[in-house]
Amino acid sequence: MKTVACIVTEGFAPFEFGVACEAFGLDRSDDGIPNFDFRIVTPDPGVVPSKMGFSINVENDLSFAYEADLVVVSPAPRQYWHRIDERVLDVVRDAVARDAWVLSVCSGSFVLAAAGVLDGRRATTHWMYAPAMTEMYPKIEVDPDVLYVQDGRIITSAGTAAGLDACLHLLRQELGAEMTNRIARRMVVPPQRDGGQAQFIVKPLPEVQSLSLAPVTDWMLENLRLDLTVDQLAAKAHMSPRTFARRFKADYGATPAAWLARQRIIHAQRLLEQTDLGLDRIAYESGFGSAAVLRQNFSRVLGITPTAYRARFCCTRDDMKTDAAAEASVAQKELEPVA
Repeated sequence: MKTVACIVTEGFAPFEFGVACEAFGLDRSDDGIPNFDFRIVTPDPGVVPSKMGFSINVENDLSFAYEADLVVVSPAPRQYWHRIDERVLDVVRDAVARDAWVLSVCSGSFVLAAAGVLDGRRATTHWMYAPAMTEMYPKIEVDPDVLYVQDGRIITSAGTAAGLDACLHLLRQELGAEMTNRIARRMVVPPQRDGGQAQFIVKPLPEVQSLSLAPVTDWMLENLRLDLTVDQLAAKAHMSPRTFARRFKADYGATPAAWLARQRIIHAQRLLEQTDLGLDRIAYESGFGSAAVLRQNFSRVLGITPTAYRARFCCTRDDMKTDAAAEASVAQKELEPVA
């Protein structure tokens, strides 16, 4: 991914627009991160008013978006949902047809829906708008509870900060975990919130006693190789299993098992990028037990085998790629369906 087009139209939301600029438009080459050719585009170049009472001057028309590797769609104001510019819809359809990345933030998903590219797919939007999307576009499987959804090379996200989570999710696939973590650190945001996490948690500010879960999650991260159970974790938190599970879900937006599974994948990504350990050892260190189980879970979550991931994002010695290639045929056989 080298080129990024961010589409803005009248009434765009400044924060969500800024998310795309922050994620893809900044020069981070001093931190070893490649730059993207990032351009803001609009159907009619010139002054484009935001919904907050100020305007920006956009110099580029939509022609660049027809060649971009990623097309980002900013939120569409409710009053425009039934009259989205056909030129924007054509850009979205073209991007999907040529297998480019397409990412919408918040109600930008209504632009994708109007273009017809979400029909038969799973998608999300801000939970406030989910009922409207379900009613307007019954062919879309709308999930109102998650931060973002990736279906193929289309990513839809919930409101506001969830758009940043979706951008980091895409960057992780293009740049790898280590570089994306560097970007997140510079943004001063968590490097990873899984797309399946809830759009909102039960308690926006946890009770003081809920802070006792932090030592437990720290211990979980230090002991990923162990077979951790809710009963064991609850005992460390000095809670009953039921209370622990309920409080964990309220504070972290995911079940203990789901949170742990995601952390194991993240740890495996780091080991693949930064070490020359074999897959069996990485599986052990990450808590998957065997290379076969690692491959199955890694491919299901990230859509790529561990071996292919290492070949793409390895940032240590060059001979690691040779080591990874030696395991490729085994990995492929593991992933092939049984006749």
